[in-house]
Amino acid sequence: QVQLVESGGGLVQPGGSLRLSCAASGNIFSINGMYWYRQAPGKQRELVASITSRDRTNYAESVNGRFTISRDNAKNTVYLQMNSLKPEDTAVYYCKIEGRTWSRSFTSWGQGTQVTVSS
Repeated sequence: QVQLVESGGGLVQPGGSLRLSCAASGNIFSINGMYWYRQAPGKQRELVASITSRDRTNYAESVNGRFTISRDNAKNTVYLQMNSLKPEDTAVYYCKIEGRTWSRSFTSWGQGTQVTVSS
């Protein structure tokens, strides 16, 4: 069983910054892709950013240039640095990690953390 624990959400004013963290624990042999998604009220969950095991990153057009995804393999942790936040960034943010335990592949989701951008 692989569990993810997210942290770092909160209330921030427009133009501010937040850093989200997502730490994986459990019977992990290797981690491949790491992802951040978000879901705003009344909208579908959307992919915000991703990072491969070789540190190749990809971003949604709406956050490109403002958000940065990174990973710390020694800590099994993925981060999302969010700068120049806008009210439209308000959403619940979820991390997702794909990898392998010693016996099987896995895909695990975090519990979600609320990000609210408002003055």
